[in-house]
Amino acid sequence: MRRIRGPSGGRPPDEQIVLIDGVTSIVKVAHVRLCHSRMPFLRAFPRETQEMVFDAHDKAFAFFAGACARGIYDNMKTAVDAIFVGRDRACNRRFQQMCGHCLVEPIACTPASGWEKGQVENQVGVMRRRFFVTRPRFKNYAELNAWLEDRCIAWAKANPHPEWRDKTIWEVFEAERGSLVPYVGPFDGFHAVPALDHCS
Repeated sequence: MRRIRGPSGGRPPDEQIVLIDGVTSIVKVAHVRLCHSRMPFLRAFPRETQEMVFDAHDKAFAFFAGACARGIYDNMKTAVDAIFVGRDRACNRRFQQMCGHCLVEPIACTPASGWEKGQVENQVGVMRRRFFVTRPRFKNYAELNAWLEDRCIAWAKANPHPEWRDKTIWEVFEAERGSLVPYVGPFDGFHAVPALDHCS
């Protein structure tokens, strides 16, 4: 599985413009992709927070009916507190707990090495051109995200797998489902803040 957060400078690739309840809105779109089948999953949020990252994982794994054993991540601030030499990272404690809950081993990308996450970077560009060029309209986020799920399924059923050209992405995904880590339900992604003891 791979997920990307857009780089700074200009509009990040994970930001899209849509109309929600008649209002022009910039939304953050979480991109998840299974490496074997290339099955995509997109989910939109008002902004990028750690709670958004947790919810994106939960909704993706529920959609896939399972999780991957390893997740390839860029160095998003919602997950990584510090970057060291090579692939060593100090991950956020709550992010590590989420990965432990889902039984996903997080693998960090090397900074400025776009080829390591090329699958999902390609997906961001393709989905932007296919889904968002006409600036779609929705009543609310629930309608937007239901539409994104439907579009992901339709895309997978209509496009051949890049390696097994005689099969669609959807067909390879359906075969892959049996090897996924079973979905264990949502992670409680509450935001924990230390509290001072004011009792005398």
